[in-house]
Amino acid sequence: MEFESGRAFPRHCHDQYGIGALLSGAQASWSGVGPVESFAGSVITVNPGEMHDGIPLGGCVRRWRMLYFDPSCLNRGMLGGIPAGAEFKAPSLNDPRVAALVLGLYQHAAVEGDALAAEEYLVRLAVPLLQIRNSPAGPRGNPPAVAKAKERIDDDPASPVTLAELAALCGIGRFQLVRTFAREFGATPHAYLVQRRVRLARQLLLAGETPAGAAHGSGFADQSHMTRAFVRHFGVTPARYVAARA
Repeated sequence: MEFESGRAFPRHCHDQYGIGALLSGAQASWSGVGPVESFAGSVITVNPGEMHDGIPLGGCVRRWRMLYFDPSCLNRGMLGGIPAGAEFKAPSLNDPRVAALVLGLYQHAAVEGDALAAEEYLVRLAVPLLQIRNSPAGPRGNPPAVAKAKERIDDDPASPVTLAELAALCGIGRFQLVRTFAREFGATPHAYLVQRRVRLARQLLLAGETPAGAAHGSGFADQSHMTRAFVRHFGVTPARYVAARA
């Protein structure tokens, strides 16, 4: 994806690894390691399930290139034998050498379609960018009760759910649920549910579903609600997103 926008994106996460470079402008981001700032030339990364946002610095328009790839790529040993459970070390890195590798990877993978060259660039990025996660994959340090609420949303984001249901599932009060969920996952249960529904709607749209069908299938009240949430999270309308992917 190549994107140019002055929009502020709310906290959200992806199912894939993301790696890219900021070409111009600057942005501030919330991440699991705290606030970070990225400038033209910075390498930006995100791990699967890692909450983050993006706010332009100084009201400027920023432009970036990103590549997203499934965790199964790591499981196939695509990065020089690094095992499953590896993750990017930092959400933002200022290193011209690494930035050049990232942009080279983008050029060969997304522009030229040269699979061998792209894989070589990907392997060369493994050492400076990736580290091995010492603990098992999944939520780290999250109270089991709060993790159950997240699992309920992840398992079926399209179905209606209430705070009372989530609190009962976790065995805690609603206030404690909201406060702890936001602290552990970077978003309230409702905000997390909305972004999970947006991601589901995107999958349905790319699979050929109509906008109305995607809205219904992902749990939104109607197409207009889905469109507003989609624009807020991705910066473009569903129709424009699907057209660009096509």
